[in-house]
Amino acid sequence: MKPTNHVVKNHVVLRRAIRARHAITAALAAAFSALLVLPVQAAGIDATINSKTAPVAEWFGKVVFFKIPIFGANLPLVVLWLIAGAVYFTWYMKFVNLRGFRHAIELARGDYADPKSAGEVSHFQALATAVSGTVGIGNIGGVAVAVTIGGPGATFWLILAGFLGMSTKFVECTLGVKYRNENPDGSVSGGPMYYLRKGFDDRGMTQFGKYIGGFYAIGIFIGALGIGNMFQSNQAYVQLNHVAGGALDGLGWLVGLILAGVVFSVIVGGIKSIAKVTEKVVPFMAVFYCVFAIIVILLNYASIPAAVGNIFTGAFTGEGVAGGALGAMIIGFQRAVFSNEAGIGSASIAHSAVRTDEPVTEGYVSLLEPFIDTIVICTITALVIGTSQVAQPGFAGDATGVAMTSMAFERQFSWFPYPLALAAVLFAFSTMIAWSYYGLKGWSYLFGESPRMQTTYKVIFCAFVALGCMVQLGPLLDISDAFVFLICVPNILGLYFLAPIVKAEMEDYMRRLESGEIRKFKNV
Repeated sequence: MKPTNHVVKNHVVLRRAIRARHAITAALAAAFSALLVLPVQAAGIDATINSKTAPVAEWFGKVVFFKIPIFGANLPLVVLWLIAGAVYFTWYMKFVNLRGFRHAIELARGDYADPKSAGEVSHFQALATAVSGTVGIGNIGGVAVAVTIGGPGATFWLILAGFLGMSTKFVECTLGVKYRNENPDGSVSGGPMYYLRKGFDDRGMTQFGKYIGGFYAIGIFIGALGIGNMFQSNQAYVQLNHVAGGALDGLGWLVGLILAGVVFSVIVGGIKSIAKVTEKVVPFMAVFYCVFAIIVILLNYASIPAAVGNIFTGAFTGEGVAGGALGAMIIGFQRAVFSNEAGIGSASIAHSAVRTDEPVTEGYVSLLEPFIDTIVICTITALVIGTSQVAQPGFAGDATGVAMTSMAFERQFSWFPYPLALAAVLFAFSTMIAWSYYGLKGWSYLFGESPRMQTTYKVIFCAFVALGCMVQLGPLLDISDAFVFLICVPNILGLYFLAPIVKAEMEDYMRRLESGEIRKFKNV
């Protein structure tokens, strides 16, 4: 019997469906095979890349972190550059870090938020995003390293550096909003690359402004892929594998792909999506970590007086520390500037997205960032370690970094490595999504704001998230790390030139605030 047209049509559809299924199956099989092979290939690739880039990383690191010996201690010039800027801005802005603290809290909680202002996120969301970019593994492990090398006295200088760094943040974040671009679609783009170019242009130094603005954009893009991305995803994988007892050995590619997918789901929505996540994650992880840390400190209550005394004694005697008190000071200052990034300029990119018509308001809000990151979280970590050392000298054995902090918690809570690992993963995750935005703004400054170019960057960023869990590109990360600190040179230079503009903005704003011209939009 001759088949009808209807039957023939069904057969054609069926054959097409079978071919499509085979094609999908083949594609999935190929993809799965590729994923299985990728780690093996990656292992060879990272060895090759490391051997090629190690000499460059070593040379570049020596240049950026060039050290000068002072009374037996080695001081990196880049750290001295950042400290000098922080001291100058604190003096020049008449201790705005003290005078502006209360108003910063009022602004962060939205008391003066005008919903009609230009911008994309609230003061609190901008602050949460910036804090998420600074609060990371360093707050847990970096402090332990600083206390190990610099002694308890390093904590005193760390707190002082955090206090001074608040003024630097004030200047750079005010400029970030003042010189930002407001795009036709309502989005904004700001940060050092914009205020360096426009600020120097205003002073007739157009070419110089273009050069250092472009240099900054390149530096922040490279930093976003390295220290703000691969290092974080790698540390997240290490923490997860540690608490899993090594069960994730060889599965870095899987963890990386999952992490990349989660990161992409957030960053694809831009700064508004990032801010919605950070405003929830940052308070949770900060409160979660601090509550347990304070409990540990209180359980060591008998050791608190001695631990606090060691901080002050060590700050001015530096017993047992290379370089004495100066050595303790250098280590403390170095840890602080590495942690809160004051002077690097990165945070001003996030703060630039705020909804406000008064640039200096975000300068005030940014004061809270080094306070939370360094003065609160880093100090609490130092006290956890310090009280544990007094209660049980040598409690950590040879452990340093995150392992040392973890053992201090374990003295009171044997199960604490698990929530600490969760906190470390959250720290790493929030740092990645914040730095994705920093890198995006560097990328879009160089290649334009088109949606296609932005999507291209986001795909590249997430590919590096996955790569960070699969390979150990130490030299490339060292180069990225060095670039992040190298860009503080043009940034601080620009801040010196543009500080008078910020001071004029601050004085005019305070005059109008005190006269009642600027009114509250909330709690009135």
